[in-house]
Amino acid sequence: MKTPAQSGVPADAALSQAIDRLWVRFLPEIRERVAILEAAAAAVSSGKLAAKRREAAQAAAHKLAGVLGTFSLTRGTVLARETEVTYSRESSPSPSAGKRLAAIAAELRAMIENRK
Repeated sequence: MKTPAQSGVPADAALSQAIDRLWVRFLPEIRERVAILEAAAAAVSSGKLAAKRREAAQAAAHKLAGVLGTFSLTRGTVLARETEVTYSRESSPSPSAGKRLAAIAAELRAMIENRK
């Protein structure tokens, strides 16, 4: 196997291309995790967040926090961590928190869909 230098591709470009390939590979899972957060935020707003959905939202937020930083989406990591902390509390978030959680999910969705 040729190194980037041997193939005539600068190392930075090769790394960027590799990250872009990984992005394409993981994008369906990332979108699914955001959908989990969107559904959980809607449930919070309606006061009907089941424990199972809260746990799924916490897990999705945790995974997003880790992966988004890998793809240089630092703001996404910060938002995902905020969401993870909110869902990690023993009690469900209050319905008034639903608006913030929905805004975070919407920002994450836009960030993901607009990544170049």
